[in-house]
Amino acid sequence: MFPIVSKRPLNEAGTVLEYVIQAPLVAKKCLPGQFIVLRLDEHGERVPLTIADYDRQAGTVTIMVQPVGQTTRMLELMEPGDALADFVGPMGKPTEMEGLKRVCVVGGGVGCAIGYPVAKGMWEHGIEVDMVAGFRSKDIVILEKEMREHTTNLYICTDDGSYGEKCFGNAKLEQLIKEGRQYDEVFIIGPLKMMKFTSLTTKPYGIKTIASLCPIMIDASGMCGGCRLTVDGETKFACVDGPEFDAHKVDWDEIIARNAFYAGEEEEGKKHICRITGGVRNG
Repeated sequence: MFPIVSKRPLNEAGTVLEYVIQAPLVAKKCLPGQFIVLRLDEHGERVPLTIADYDRQAGTVTIMVQPVGQTTRMLELMEPGDALADFVGPMGKPTEMEGLKRVCVVGGGVGCAIGYPVAKGMWEHGIEVDMVAGFRSKDIVILEKEMREHTTNLYICTDDGSYGEKCFGNAKLEQLIKEGRQYDEVFIIGPLKMMKFTSLTTKPYGIKTIASLCPIMIDASGMCGGCRLTVDGETKFACVDGPEFDAHKVDWDEIIARNAFYAGEEEEGKKHICRITGGVRNG
């Protein structure tokens, strides 16, 4: 069993939650860019989540969760002192940092929970890190303090202009490039359409762009096929071949179309019998 050490909301709206989990063996080995797979109990589904932080000495691993599906909504009901049945990892290939001197990490919404540990890892590696963090509005901004402490420059953008700059993340990135910022690499993570258009932004400038495709994973075993994608004409799986890929070689239209295919099932999954409370939960 893997006890929940702490739990806290990360924004005003409470749409993203941070959990610190006691998992010493995972904490001992994990690196930025990797993920874990958890199950709430022996009947639960496998859910992959990015490792947001870790403390090797304390033996803890931090994950950040947006409760949207059946399992994450059940996890939302759990509190410190409760325990997860499984917490397996680290999985996936760590973020490659060798030879990088200056990068820009572009995160969209809850994707910043994945972008932050990568930015922090690079910053601790001695790399100059600019981070562009985009959100719909001020009330869903997450990790501002943490991102500011572990980046060279942080730029917060909101769609409605309620906080930071009123613009989309890819527009801010292009502004920085046109102003003369020379990046060895751009790292992108967020909604699929956001990643597609950000990769289109960097392509004319010839800037190497890496996309984290953790959001499209389902069971992280390589068996379900849900995270299948085409990269440079070849079939890959985000869970076993990634989760990071050359964004300029990814077939974004294919991924976006497949992701929409599961929308009905995900909506139906919001209504379920909760094994924790024994009651019916809607939405």
